[in-house]
Amino acid sequence: MLAAALVLLWQGVSASGLLPVFLLPSPVRVVLAFVGDFPLLMRHLGVTLLEAACGLALSVAAAFVLATLMDNSVFLRQSVTPVLLFTQTIPTVAIAPLLVLWMGYGAAPKITLIFLTCFFPMTIGLLGGFSQADVDAIRLLQSMGAGRRQIYRYIKLPSAMPAFASGLKISTTYSIVGAVISEWLGGTAGLGVYMTRVRKSYSFDKMFAVILLVSALSVALVTLTTRLARRLMPWDRSSHSSS
Repeated sequence: MLAAALVLLWQGVSASGLLPVFLLPSPVRVVLAFVGDFPLLMRHLGVTLLEAACGLALSVAAAFVLATLMDNSVFLRQSVTPVLLFTQTIPTVAIAPLLVLWMGYGAAPKITLIFLTCFFPMTIGLLGGFSQADVDAIRLLQSMGAGRRQIYRYIKLPSAMPAFASGLKISTTYSIVGAVISEWLGGTAGLGVYMTRVRKSYSFDKMFAVILLVSALSVALVTLTTRLARRLMPWDRSSHSSS
């Protein structure tokens, strides 16, 4: 209902003539622009999704490795945590040009930026989940002769997965935004490149179309992640209540 009301308000403001059509195209013009450029948008979308998937997959793997190492080493946790926090104080738009300068206009700087953007929420979530594992249950397993791997498998990983899932939801949206921002600064394909081209040609109806596409894609990925978490973690009540 709220979305329908916003679209009606948008259409009303656009039809009233308060703003020039090139500044605020009507929803009808945006839909027509989306349909007209649909094949081109899908080609650029495929590039953006591939970059986002690569960066997100690398960040997931690195988050599990680093969080596990930090959970087992007080020195590593105390020395690496400030560095992780510092990396999050650097604006994405500030570091993206440097990555392009160092790595060129290929996929490498884009995947690196997505990795840096997505890595932090999942690492911190996993580390917090590990630290909140049931101490009594760990001691019980240790008294039964369980090793470190079994403790992670039966106690720590199930305890950390809800926090990891929350970080993953945030990171999926970050991955799309990070890919688009990095494509804005250079490249030959991707939704960011498409946005740059339509902006230079003052085709703001196409600009609105790609913005709505990015928003819809982010919502779809968060919904998919939520449903996947609910399927993989039937014991977690928060994943059920959030869906």
